Amino acid sequence: MNRRHIMAGGALGAAGLAAPRLAAAQPRIRWRSPGSFPKSVDTLWAAHERFCARVGELTDGAFQLLPFGPGEIVPALQVMDAVGQGSVECGFTGSGFYFGKDPTLALGSAVPFGPSSRQTWSWLVTGGGREIMKDVYRDQGVHAVPMACTGAQMGGWFRREIRSTEDLRGLKFRIAGLGGMVMTRLGVVAQQLAPGDIYPALERGVIDAAEYIGPYDDEKLGFNRIARFYYYPGWQEYAPSVDMMVNARLWDGLPAHYRHAMEAAGAETWHWSMARFDVLNPPALRRLIAGGAQLRPYTRAIMDATYRATQDLYAELGEGNPRFRRVWEHWERHRIEQTQWFRVAEDSLANYVAVTTAPR
Repeated sequence: MNRRHIMAGGALGAAGLAAPRLAAAQPRIRWRSPGSFPKSVDTLWAAHERFCARVGELTDGAFQLLPFGPGEIVPALQVMDAVGQGSVECGFTGSGFYFGKDPTLALGSAVPFGPSSRQTWSWLVTGGGREIMKDVYRDQGVHAVPMACTGAQMGGWFRREIRSTEDLRGLKFRIAGLGGMVMTRLGVVAQQLAPGDIYPALERGVIDAAEYIGPYDDEKLGFNRIARFYYYPGWQEYAPSVDMMVNARLWDGLPAHYRHAMEAAGAETWHWSMARFDVLNPPALRRLIAGGAQLRPYTRAIMDATYRATQDLYAELGEGNPRFRRVWEHWERHRIEQTQWFRVAEDSLANYVAVTTAPR
């Protein structure tokens, strides 16, 4: 036999034998991953499951993440706390839920009159957003991996029509994040409830109105059975980014290829979830309208009032919180630049096509 063939065959054989030994050499890790979002809705929960499965695939099953629904091992709005304290290893939640600890956290997810999903991703990944937010998360004991995005949201469900800012006064409204602080300035009694607690609160009359995500999730959760008026746009949270939060100490101790697996799975799932919402929301909105939901735009007066209150809030938060001001100024420069670019290149065409192709 040709000596060169023998050597080549030996090399191939050695490589084949080395592969299983390499896989076996990987540390086997099994983590719990509680989430904030209902298992009854196959959007964010599906993203959670998909991410965990993908990490397992990318590590040949050596690194396993076990997803849990809200309340199974950690209450929905305490996931970041549990991860930061080390009670669980990681968890899927939105940083905007925890704005009471530091309002800067909301900038990592979504804030009133913020950027679109694409603009959010560009800020986080190539615009320096993750770098400037890193210490904000570290102060909570976590490392954040962007893992999902809802795309554009709706403004919320109301039991009665909202024609002016006067109609907002005294309204008990479930609204998350900094949007609640804005609405409070307009006389609203803002309440932050876990997603799974919204329907019972509406049903019992604990709240008069609620916003969550958009048509598909809202239909699944049954908000339209109680509140008839469905408002848009979702100025309070344009397109939230949702994170897989990992205990910072454990993240630092992970093998590099396990960290890479989580980052890769996060990027995949972020875009998959956004695409899923884009596909599911339009037919869900048609079903809701056919079922009796009354679609309404917020009036210009309400939009102007919420925008002014938002700008006042940002200024006040910046005065009392230097970190918020530093991150917000970085975020705001990116938002303005992106808004101007999209207005020229995309919004102009989108508006033309929408008008030209509208049913007559």
